[in-house]
Amino acid sequence: MFIKPDYNLKNIYEINLEELKEQGIKCLMFDLDSTIMVSKSGSFLPETLEWFNTFLQDFEVAIISNNKKDNYIENANKIAPCKVIGKANKPNPKVMREYLKSIGVEPSQAVMIGDRPLTDILAGKLLGCKTILVGSINPKENLPTRFVRALERSTIKKG
Repeated sequence: MFIKPDYNLKNIYEINLEELKEQGIKCLMFDLDSTIMVSKSGSFLPETLEWFNTFLQDFEVAIISNNKKDNYIENANKIAPCKVIGKANKPNPKVMREYLKSIGVEPSQAVMIGDRPLTDILAGKLLGCKTILVGSINPKENLPTRFVRALERSTIKKG
């Protein structure tokens, strides 16, 4: 199976927020680990929090994570600039669909942003929203993680 994200970017900071607004996007949904937070670190980089503050007033924003650890998600909720939802079970889009319904936003008005084609991007495609694949926020990932990431990215349809 091949997956084609709408955008394939180096990192979250390359997202063109003005372009998304012009396209009628009202909601940004982010994956947590490796997308906007160094995996399992439990904290945001200061530049990530600063970047979030540039668009929180323009979009509904949520973090949708597959992480199942209640204490990890509770901690993320305490420090995140937006709502954090765990146990998402992506690529199943159910949790994302429920979130969008709760805020009155149609899938066509949302974008899913993540670092994993087979969870984040596939969930967005199944939901019917735009998708943005980004590289890991952590440039120093270990070798096994980099290998799995490269293997998973082989499912991406080019062009």
